[in-house]
Amino acid sequence: MSAALVRPRNGKMIAGVCAGLAARFGVSTALVRIGFVLFGLFGVGELVYMALWFVMPKE
Repeated sequence: MSAALVRPRNGKMIAGVCAGLAARFGVSTALVRIGFVLFGLFGVGELVYMALWFVMPKE
């Protein structure tokens, strides 16, 4: 498990938020991406993604 929550330079699709979260918590990147899509459809997933994009530093 990685020590810090950072956006990777490789393996990202848009900003690397999902890839960074997946690496930090040791889960599949696809699972995190599906979670954000579902959260976006039924909640405020887009706002959370943009906030994390702003807050998470690049590695």
